[in-house]
Amino acid sequence: MSDANAREQLKDAILLAALPHVAFDGWSMVALGAGATDLGLAKQDLLHAFPNGVADAIAHWSDWADHQAVQAMAAADIAHLKTHQRVAMGVWARLQALGRWRDAARKATAWLAAPRHAALASRLAYRTCDAIWRAAGDVSTDFNFYTKRALLAGVVLSTTLYWLQDSSEGYQASSAFLDRRIADVLRIGGRIGKARAALERFDPLALLHRFHPTA
Repeated sequence: MSDANAREQLKDAILLAALPHVAFDGWSMVALGAGATDLGLAKQDLLHAFPNGVADAIAHWSDWADHQAVQAMAAADIAHLKTHQRVAMGVWARLQALGRWRDAARKATAWLAAPRHAALASRLAYRTCDAIWRAAGDVSTDFNFYTKRALLAGVVLSTTLYWLQDSSEGYQASSAFLDRRIADVLRIGGRIGKARAALERFDPLALLHRFHPTA
């Protein structure tokens, strides 16, 4: 096993052991230390896994959830699904991965909402959306690449916030909310696509000659 793989396994182990403690101690070195202690690990093991402390731990948790979502999509038969259905599946699978530790998810969301953590929150949002879009089969590299990820970021954030407050059985209300948000994005994406197509057809020289024939 490579050092990189061993470190990833160490990070996973400490993270999952610490999550029950986060419910009581928040995202803190106290909670992370308690998780490491539960595993019989020393402080240097914790610092090796998360040298930047809580920021590294929350970033790893977000990446872990992304990985769970991608794995769920890979294990499912999505070939017959439309792209927006695949994306919705990815968002939902990610929430399901977080579901066991919803209080920790709530605290992580609040932590990332602080202005001083805005840069990290943006990076994690991008990584989440990029992972889901790629798992859904997106291969775009042009303007659409960024548009898709920006639109999905709003879906992921709003659906997560709704889910954190949802008390319906099986989170059925959150599932319906996600479907509505995906539908909204389809409409917005369609308008953006039409506007971009119009710009691509726009010939400024033709317009100039229309109003100034002698130009």
